[in-house]
Amino acid sequence: MATEWTLTVDCADPMRLAAFWKRALGYRDRPAPGGFRSWHDWFSSIGVPEAEWNDGAYIDDPSGTLPRISFLRVPESKIVKNRMHIDVQAGGGRAEPLAVRWPRVRAAVAELVDAGAVLVRQYDDPEGRPDHVVMTDPEGNEFCVV
Repeated sequence: MATEWTLTVDCADPMRLAAFWKRALGYRDRPAPGGFRSWHDWFSSIGVPEAEWNDGAYIDDPSGTLPRISFLRVPESKIVKNRMHIDVQAGGGRAEPLAVRWPRVRAAVAELVDAGAVLVRQYDDPEGRPDHVVMTDPEGNEFCVV
């Protein structure tokens, strides 16, 4: 039996990073738990000190089928390469012809740069055809656009 899970990203500015990833993935702010008008109402109800209310941000897939993502404020900055990363599958997958897939990837890369990402490198396959692009989000976390 599968276990429900959430991807959690440690960061300096949860709201900024959540806004970037909402745009990149087409996600939305995660609604507050049932029966609460806001996350602040829920935090208050369970005794979270007000000083900690902006220490996290939460986003999810509007359809409710893809994993949720949490962003938590931590005091230390990112130091080394991620061991796990997100692949933004903008091209539709390798089953799509390159002539269809690659323009989609390039368009997504341009939009993500506009949203605050940095293009790191384009990778080509062994025959020299474009394959994927490595980027970093506004806090330097690596991800790929495929």
